Amino acid sequence: MIQLTPYLNFEGNCREAMLYYQQCLGGELRLQPVAESPMSAQMPAEVGNQILHAVLEKEGKILLLASDMLGNKRVGGNSITLSIYFQQLNETQVAFEKLAQNGVVTQPLHQTFWGATLGMLTDKFGNHWIFHFSKHPNS
Repeated sequence: MIQLTPYLNFEGNCREAMLYYQQCLGGELRLQPVAESPMSAQMPAEVGNQILHAVLEKEGKILLLASDMLGNKRVGGNSITLSIYFQQLNETQVAFEKLAQNGVVTQPLHQTFWGATLGMLTDKFGNHWIFHFSKHPNS
C-alpha cells in the first residue's frame, strides 16, 4: 500500500511547530536536531538547535514530517493543503479548535450536503488544512 505523507519546511521554528501539531493532533514526536546528527561537523554551529528531521506518528502511521530549511527561504503559498480525516466527530472538533488558535478559520466545521463534517483553516504557521469526518469514510 502506498502512503503519501506531507513534509513541512520551516525557517528555524520547526521544533515549535511540531510540538504544537503534537499538542493539537496527539501522537509521538521524534526530533533530530542538527547538533545531534552525523552532519553536525559540516554545519555552522548556529544551526545546531535547528531540526534536521522531525516525525509525528500516531497509531502506527506517520502524520507529518518536517525540518528547518537550513539557510533556504521558505516560500508560502496555497498550492498545498493538508487534508486530515478523523474517525470520531469529537476528535475532529477538538483538533480543529486547537489548530485554529492564532490561525484563520476559512470555513467553520459544518455539515456538507454529502453528509460529512468539513472545515478549513490556515494555522498560525501559514499551513492550510481541511478537516474531514464522516460516518461513512468513503464519502
